[in-house]
Amino acid sequence: MTDPNFVLLYVDRPEASADFYVGLLEKTPVERSPTFALFVLASGVKLGLWSRHTVEPAAPPAFGGAELAFQVDDYARVDAIHADWAARGLPIAQAPTDLDFGRTFVALDPDGHRLRVYSRAPE
Repeated sequence: MTDPNFVLLYVDRPEASADFYVGLLEKTPVERSPTFALFVLASGVKLGLWSRHTVEPAAPPAFGGAELAFQVDDYARVDAIHADWAARGLPIAQAPTDLDFGRTFVALDPDGHRLRVYSRAPE
C-alpha cells in the first residue's frame, strides 16, 4: 500500500472554492472546470475541490467535516498567519492557543472545512 497523496474536498461552488484556495495557497490550479479544481502542492500532495452536487458516487449530504493541517516552523509564524487570515476575513473557529502538541489555530474555508495551522512544541 502506498501513502495517500490526494485529498478531495466536496464543495458547494468549486469555482468560488478554487478562488479561495488560490489566495490561500498562492498557487494556480493545474485543472479547473465548473465542477472540479485540482491543485498540486510543493510536497506533491494533490488537493481536489469537487462539486458535492456532481461527485460520483453521490456523497452523503453533510459536508464541511474535513480538516487540512499546515505545519509551520515556529509559534510566531502561527500568529502571523492567523493575523493575515483574520484580516482577509476567514472565519476563525479557534484563536491561537497552546495545546499539548504545540501552538495552533483553526480557520474555516467557504464550505466549513477546517484549516489548522500549527507549530510543534519545542523539544
